[in-house]
Amino acid sequence: MPRPPAARALLAAVCAALLASATACGFGGSGPAADASASAAAASRPAVPASPAPKVLTALQAEAALLTEADMGRPWQPTQGAATWHDGVLKAQADTPACQRLLDALYSDEPLGEPHGTQAVTGYDDVDGAAQLRQRVLSPRPANVDRALEWLRTMPDECARFSARTPRHGVQSVQVREVALPEVGDARQGLRVIFTGPTDYEDPPTLTLDVAAVRVGTDAITVSTGAEGTLVPGIVTRAVQQAVGRLDKVHDGFHARA
Repeated sequence: MPRPPAARALLAAVCAALLASATACGFGGSGPAADASASAAAASRPAVPASPAPKVLTALQAEAALLTEADMGRPWQPTQGAATWHDGVLKAQADTPACQRLLDALYSDEPLGEPHGTQAVTGYDDVDGAAQLRQRVLSPRPANVDRALEWLRTMPDECARFSARTPRHGVQSVQVREVALPEVGDARQGLRVIFTGPTDYEDPPTLTLDVAAVRVGTDAITVSTGAEGTLVPGIVTRAVQQAVGRLDKVHDGFHARA
C-alpha cells in the first residue's frame, strides 16, 4: 500500500538525521567533530623535550683552563717571547710535502690545525734550561680534532726521518717518534721531534720538541715544549695531566650550573 506524501517526507527526514549522526560519531573518520577530537588528543600528549645543545667554552672559561705559574712551579716563568730556535730551526723547508705540513704545524704551534672559535694561549720559559712551553685551550669541532689526531698518529711512520733546510742553520736531520701520554681525556697523541744540525759540526747542535694534543669532550688542549739539547724528562706528561685536570674542572662547572 503506497505511503502518503507526508509519511514519505517524515521518513526521509529521519534517515537524513541518522546519517548525519553516524558521520559525526566518527564513522568514516572525517568531519569537524573528528578533527576537533584529534586536535584535543594531540594537545594532551606530553611534549618531547629537545636535546640540549652542547655547551660552548667561553673565553673566560678557556682562560681558566690554562696552566698557571703555580701549576708549572720553579724554574718556569711567564714567557718573554719566542726562543731563538723557533725561527732559526722550525722555520724550515722539508724534503717532502707530508713532512712540510708537520713543520708548518710545529712552527705555528697548531698541531690540530688552524683554530676556529674560542681559544686561549699561555707560554712559559725555563730560565735555567732555556726551554719553552706553550699551552693552548680550544673549542673546535670534535670531528676535526679526531681527524687531526689521526694525522698526527701517521707521522712517526710517514716522517720518521727527513731533511729540512733552514735559512740560518743549514740542513737539519729530523727524526719523529711517538711519545706516550697519560690516559687522560677522550683521545690523545704525542710526538717527539728531534732536529740535528749539519754534520760538519764536531758536535752538531740539536733541538728536541715534544708536542701533545688531547681531546676532552667537545674541547681540546695542545702542549708543546722544546729545548736545545734534551728536555727534562716528564715535562710534557706532567703538563698534559695538569692541563686536562684544569679543563675537567671547567667542565664540572658546566654541569653544576646546568
